[in-house]
Amino acid sequence: MDNTFYSYRVEDKSYVSFVKREIHNLCVATGFSSQKTGEIDIIVSELSSNLVKFVGEGEFLYRTSTDIKGDFFELYCLDKGRGISNLVQMMKDGASTSQTLGQGLGAIERLSSESSVYTLKDWGTIVYCKVYKKTQSTFVSEENIKLGGVKVNMPGETNCGDGYAVKHVNDGVFFFLGDGLGHGNHAHEAVSTAITAFKACREKSPVATLQYIHQEVKKTRGLVATIAHLDFKAQKWFLCGVGNIATSIYNGLEGKNYTPYNGIVGLNIPRTLTDSVVELNKYQTLIMHSDGLRGRWSLNSLPGVLKHPPEIIAGALYKDHARGTDDMSVLVAKVNI
Repeated sequence: MDNTFYSYRVEDKSYVSFVKREIHNLCVATGFSSQKTGEIDIIVSELSSNLVKFVGEGEFLYRTSTDIKGDFFELYCLDKGRGISNLVQMMKDGASTSQTLGQGLGAIERLSSESSVYTLKDWGTIVYCKVYKKTQSTFVSEENIKLGGVKVNMPGETNCGDGYAVKHVNDGVFFFLGDGLGHGNHAHEAVSTAITAFKACREKSPVATLQYIHQEVKKTRGLVATIAHLDFKAQKWFLCGVGNIATSIYNGLEGKNYTPYNGIVGLNIPRTLTDSVVELNKYQTLIMHSDGLRGRWSLNSLPGVLKHPPEIIAGALYKDHARGTDDMSVLVAKVNI
């Protein structure tokens, strides 16, 4: 299981049976029960048929992966249609209109462990859902941190040169996002080695962690990377990056961008690095992404999106700003303190 999504464009009804079969086979291969696989089949069938019927085309992002709650299947359905005019009504089982995607949204919500919908008039719709392999009476809660991310290969590549990871420590959380130089297997090797080093490192600051990773990846092609440390004890963020990873922290609707140092981790980094320090406030949102996402974006163009789970924010940024010509990754963390 990996955190890379398969990307599949649905352009007419002839594509539907293929994507349904691929997702079914993926779930079977990763050990989902026949009941869970059947429920996922229903979700995919509802989304794909409505996508073709009411919008005409769109994109599925899907994967199997694991987190502290267990193994799961995760799915995005993205379209650029007219949007859902009455989302509350459409969430009722069986509800639909001849002009909007809607039928089956209630069933999707009921069959999913987690789900969310974001829609705007003439912008389109994102439907997100997550189904855990095992039904649990109580989930381990991440309490203060909610995470969402999207990582997609460059078209034609089987391995992704981007990668992200999250590490929980006693008094906080470390976030890593990296982009191996170029793409393909060598870029994948560089970022994978960096993530292994990131997880193993016991340094206390992003600067020291980057310096540690720099030594560990010298035999690879190298990468650009940024690390953010959320320190609950100090009530501060500490950030440091080398290369063109974009990082923003939103306080409400106001976002601030943080500029990384020039250089390449594993090849050449500045001798002197300093952590940027930011005060921790209530309801902040951290957004990190590689250059597979166009840099000129603003959440102000997506009314109310910050009220939604981080998965929706990541999906919306991908939908609107993915270049489609390179590996792409975006990591979103919402902090509730």
